[in-house]
Amino acid sequence: MAGYYDFVLGAIPLAAASIATALFLGGIVVTTAISLGCLVAAGLVGHAMFVRTPGRSTGAPATESQASFEPAD
Repeated sequence: MAGYYDFVLGAIPLAAASIATALFLGGIVVTTAISLGCLVAAGLVGHAMFVRTPGRSTGAPATESQASFEPAD
């Protein structure tokens, strides 16, 4: 069964290539088109790493020690 990270791994090269190709065919300079396509791919990587972290991908609530840190008085 494919999970979230399987789809992200497939979407990274797909987004980079398809966006860059579409922009290039639309008249954008090739270096700009590739840069913008890779920027979207980097956004997918960032979402997978920092928004939906691998350690908590189940959606389980954070424990008290993970939720906040209050220094001792």
